[in-house]
Amino acid sequence: MKVVLSAPGRFHTFDLARELHAHRCLEALFTGYPRFKLGREGLPPDKVRSWPWVQASYMAMPKRHLLGKRLVREWEWLSKTSLDAHVARHLPACDVFVGLSGSGLRSGQAAQARGARYVCDRGSSHIRVQDTLLREESDRWGVPFDGIDPRVIAREEAEYEMADCITVPSSFSVMSFIQAGVPAHKLRMLPYGVNLQMFKPTGQPVPGQFDVLYVGGMNLNKGLPYLLQAYKMIRHPRKSLTFAGAPSPVFIERMKAHGLWPDELRLLGHVPQAELKSLMSQSHAMVLPSVQDGFGMVLSQAMACGCVVIGTDHTGARDLLTDGREGFIVPTRQSEALAARLQSLADNPAKRAEMSRQALLKVKDAGGWRDYGTSARSIYQALGRA
Repeated sequence: MKVVLSAPGRFHTFDLARELHAHRCLEALFTGYPRFKLGREGLPPDKVRSWPWVQASYMAMPKRHLLGKRLVREWEWLSKTSLDAHVARHLPACDVFVGLSGSGLRSGQAAQARGARYVCDRGSSHIRVQDTLLREESDRWGVPFDGIDPRVIAREEAEYEMADCITVPSSFSVMSFIQAGVPAHKLRMLPYGVNLQMFKPTGQPVPGQFDVLYVGGMNLNKGLPYLLQAYKMIRHPRKSLTFAGAPSPVFIERMKAHGLWPDELRLLGHVPQAELKSLMSQSHAMVLPSVQDGFGMVLSQAMACGCVVIGTDHTGARDLLTDGREGFIVPTRQSEALAARLQSLADNPAKRAEMSRQALLKVKDAGGWRDYGTSARSIYQALGRA
């Protein structure tokens, strides 16, 4: 079986590529990343087809928001469509083509025209469900959101319709597609793995404190207002809240206007993955309060470091842990429920320590990216027999 992959950035696609290459299934990986950034990805140069002319320049401009929303939107659109057109023109012979959603329409058509199966790889909820949830959050908190580009929505829905199957990472994602009218038989759940060599315990939380961690960006997807509300409710003399991820001045100002931004909050900015394990190991809890998240990989990463996690039912947490054993699952947008779970961990260090132990066992049982690759190959092979 020969498989071709395509994605504008890294995402989980490189992890999948390594597993497919280990089983001699990888024919090629098309990426928008420049070659000089791919030296440590562990893939033979002849398997990687870099086409960086749009995506790399987009990534290299950290203050691109200053260009204005319209120009940024056009740049993002061009990144998806230009890579797709390039792959369609240069697609090698294969049995299965896997394209990241939004950038696989023409290349998927080209693959099917040559007798290959086309897999649309969607890392989140159905794009129309995602747009609805984010519009609701924008209205609720007053954080600006223009909606997802209608061209992107139309393009993704065309991909869903055309694809031989759609892989998604969680049961929440599956249900969002069914809710949007996509037939269940087209969907395959494929939860992401975790790098168990990188993420492992490197320390312990400080006794007598209660340190809460959030890892991710500041955007409407992540449900951060509910974490800020919950944090204000926690009663503990030595509590702290740390954000690891790119800050958003607009979001911070809106939260201050709502009276939710605590003075003691620590903003670390972007933290390299190699350094995250120390933060996770030394935190008493890590919270992912997302309103919309296909699969929060930071949950499994934190569990691999022995950190107790709390995730909403829109994060893939239900596919990763048992509520009350290795962590907690709370309803989305329910700050009171989140506060209650945090308070229980703050009040009962022995319970938190036992949940930490169970989290380590669970992640080791679930396996890493190798299991993800095995599941993906099974899905692709079944398509070939269909």
